[in-house]
Amino acid sequence: MVNRRLFRPGFPDVKEPNTSRPSNNGPAPSKKPAPPELTHAENFYWVKQMQSHTPMAVVLEDGEVLRGTVEWYDRDCIKLTRQGSPNLLVFKRVIKYVHKDGEESAHGGDE
Repeated sequence: MVNRRLFRPGFPDVKEPNTSRPSNNGPAPSKKPAPPELTHAENFYWVKQMQSHTPMAVVLEDGEVLRGTVEWYDRDCIKLTRQGSPNLLVFKRVIKYVHKDGEESAHGGDE
């Protein structure tokens, strides 16, 4: 019976020498980093509107307009506080867009 040993070369033996890119005497191409997943712009907007108690108009996907101030928000919904009407919890997925109340007429809207 023949005694066979497994021969494994060491890591330095296997590693190839670093080959640098040929330079073309110009600036090295730099990759633009990917944009961040979360910019916090939405958070900044909601906090600013809540702190200043800005009257807001929330337009839903079906065209209905809800008016009030944003009391709080989270990842999925906002709480709209209204005068003379019940407060509402509105899911963000049904909101078409949001703007400051009275802005549509100042910018030539159809109201």
